[in-house]
Amino acid sequence: MEKFVIVVYGGAGPDSNFIRENEKKILEGLEEAVQAGYKILKDHGKAIDAVEAAVRSLEDNPLFNAGRGSALTARSEVEMCASIMDGKTLNSGAAAIVRNVKNPVSLAKSIMNNTHYIFLGDGGALEYAEKINIELKPVSYFITNHRYDEFEKARIEESQHVRDVALHEISQKQHSTVGAVALDMDGNVAAATSSGGTPNAKPGRIGDSSMIGAGTYADNRTCAVSGTGDGEYLIRQVIAHAISENIRYTKAGIAEAAQEVIKKQNTDIKGDIGVIGVDHKGEIALEFNSERMLRAWKKGHHQTVAKIY
Repeated sequence: MEKFVIVVYGGAGPDSNFIRENEKKILEGLEEAVQAGYKILKDHGKAIDAVEAAVRSLEDNPLFNAGRGSALTARSEVEMCASIMDGKTLNSGAAAIVRNVKNPVSLAKSIMNNTHYIFLGDGGALEYAEKINIELKPVSYFITNHRYDEFEKARIEESQHVRDVALHEISQKQHSTVGAVALDMDGNVAAATSSGGTPNAKPGRIGDSSMIGAGTYADNRTCAVSGTGDGEYLIRQVIAHAISENIRYTKAGIAEAAQEVIKKQNTDIKGDIGVIGVDHKGEIALEFNSERMLRAWKKGHHQTVAKIY
């Protein structure tokens, strides 16, 4: 029996009017991302290519906070982050404070495959993207009405002298980082993560989505993990790597390890954390401590499952 798996997510966090109003389209977007990865895996393609394809699909969808549809910083700019990791080789690539790049996950993959580096940021990342002729878009491409409305609301609240409260409340409304994990027919796993950042964040803020070990990790000996939620918590607790290490040392299954790390080891965390994961046996994890996590998965040729709550 052919064994391959693709799992994607579109963020974990509190429920919102935006999600309820767009529930059908969000589920369709998640299913499209699954299908993008599935097309590669069913033809004996590599897990690393499948997660890239799935994340690109989500980056192109304006409903998600990655690529088109990215959040705006306090300076009304778009600064994106992405990372990718191959569980077979442990090779990885990442890009932070990315501007104008249509698909940051593909930039991260090129950094992994074609440079001696792992992590490029800001002007250096853009310079490299231009050098390899990766597709670029004007700033207007990335800004949706929804994200602009978020930004405008923050400006109004700032003028009312409640800036700290306003930024906290707005940052909690949407955690729409996107990501994917996959297992291919050769038994290799991979993970990729991409984000448009936290709404109204300080310019230059770097989140977990570009950090290997925090938001992304993949190792054939254990699992592949992509994380979402309040990035500072994922960074502080090195969530993706912690789940991998839990499996390594306790021999737990992927679902059990994810639950242990998120709901037992980090019970004192007041923010939102969610992860998706897959191991070499094809078992998956879909763990979150928030009201919802936009997620979908497909095992082999079985039907795609997509859920929000």
